[in-house]
Amino acid sequence: MSEAKVAVVVGVGSGLGAAIAHRFAREDFAVGLMARSADKLAEFQNDIEVAGGKALAVPCDVTDPVSVKVAFAEVKSYFDAPEVLVYNAGAFKMAGILELTPEQFENCWKINCFGAFLAVQQVLPAMVERGRGTILLTGATAAIRGSARFSALAVGKFGLRALAQSLAREFSCQGIHVAHIVIDGMINTSRVRAMAIEREAHTLLSPKAIAETYWQLYKQDQTVWTLELDLRPAVEKF
Repeated sequence: MSEAKVAVVVGVGSGLGAAIAHRFAREDFAVGLMARSADKLAEFQNDIEVAGGKALAVPCDVTDPVSVKVAFAEVKSYFDAPEVLVYNAGAFKMAGILELTPEQFENCWKINCFGAFLAVQQVLPAMVERGRGTILLTGATAAIRGSARFSALAVGKFGLRALAQSLAREFSCQGIHVAHIVIDGMINTSRVRAMAIEREAHTLLSPKAIAETYWQLYKQDQTVWTLELDLRPAVEKF
């Protein structure tokens, strides 16, 4: 068992998830890395360890309550109960209401919202017992505006925002900081750059800059806790 504080990042990809994991690892956190792809997770774990950090790759299907429970039990057994949970998993299927299959809609909702509910249930008991903890939920513009053809994303992200509000109102008085971060714009990842080759870097959100904001949310004094924060490039219209 590690003596380091523990952070779990659910939804670790090559963009924001990895950047958040590296940011906390730099501060001597042991980081649990969760996502569906075991191969990719192993790469992210190796990157952190090469940089001198501690990490554990744990494949997890956030739509499955048993998978989530087993994954968090593994992190707790290997390190300790998490002091920080970052829920960064997301799914998006751009399609009209009449084009979406029930299975597509349900899967997006489960990844965008239900998985976060499952994850917080795994970390809250130890946080309550300790009297401290931080839960950071990655939202999107769709959390506050349901656009045409975006229902598969918006419904889950609206739900995630509601979950954040309910969590904060129930647990902030017990020392647990809950924050919902609205990502308003496209994150600068290799996938996004391949899709939008005309976009310049300053028009995209930097994963490292977002990760720094997550770290600052964790560091906030208890007298000035943020519940919701929106992030966008200076040139983004809103």
